[in-house]
Amino acid sequence: MDWFDGLARARAAGTAGVLATIVEVRGHSPRDVGAKMFIAAHTASGSIGGGNMEATVTERARTMLKNGADTVLEVEFGLNEHAHVAYGTQCCGGIVRVLLEPIGRRPTVAIFGAGHVGKELARILSRNELVLHLADSRQGMIEPAFAAMLKTGPATVHLHTLPAPETLIADLPEGAHVLILTHDHAEDLMLCDAALRREGVGSIGVIGSAAKWARFRMKLAAEGHCESVIERIQCPIGVPDLTGKHPAVIAISVAADLMRIFQKVDP
Repeated sequence: MDWFDGLARARAAGTAGVLATIVEVRGHSPRDVGAKMFIAAHTASGSIGGGNMEATVTERARTMLKNGADTVLEVEFGLNEHAHVAYGTQCCGGIVRVLLEPIGRRPTVAIFGAGHVGKELARILSRNELVLHLADSRQGMIEPAFAAMLKTGPATVHLHTLPAPETLIADLPEGAHVLILTHDHAEDLMLCDAALRREGVGSIGVIGSAAKWARFRMKLAAEGHCESVIERIQCPIGVPDLTGKHPAVIAISVAADLMRIFQKVDP
């Protein structure tokens, strides 16, 4: 797999990585200026020449990812027998400078329910740089024309028709934001339960009134969730002082609240 494929997969999945590029070569080097590799937490694609240089770049890139670094770093390597190495000597004789550029992960949002509000929200979010999942348990709710429209924006869009939509929660990346807006209160409750049981989920929101949420709190507690865990769920969703009930107004309110969360949480 080349570096571009690795970068594209990371972008589609909403995961972070580091793009390593040779920016200067003095003397001899296994690869020329412009050679690239993309390094993720557990994979790497492409090559900048192998050996100690590539192994050291990979190690530094993963340290950057672990530390959440968001600034570009330049490193220089001497490719000779006198250079300090950790992964074996390279005797090409040149000096190479490598640029390490963090590519931050995009937020992931999963919308459960492709009804009026879910579709309006998906329409808005598809115009942003993020990974968007839209799922519904009902066949035919995500029409081909609507699906095609969502995919014209900068978001990476994944569409799901799932008889058991809660199974998607287990596959979401860490930090994914979950919004529950289905047609069925029983399905909403099941999704709330699944989201609370999944470690590493970001924000969780469920559409509904104060009365609905009061019932949900009691039922979630009966399922064994403690009060502090239940408090992770926001209900109602959206900006509190934007109270219109039209689907587009609700969607704008929820999207605005999400953008505030992104600014606080995501790189």
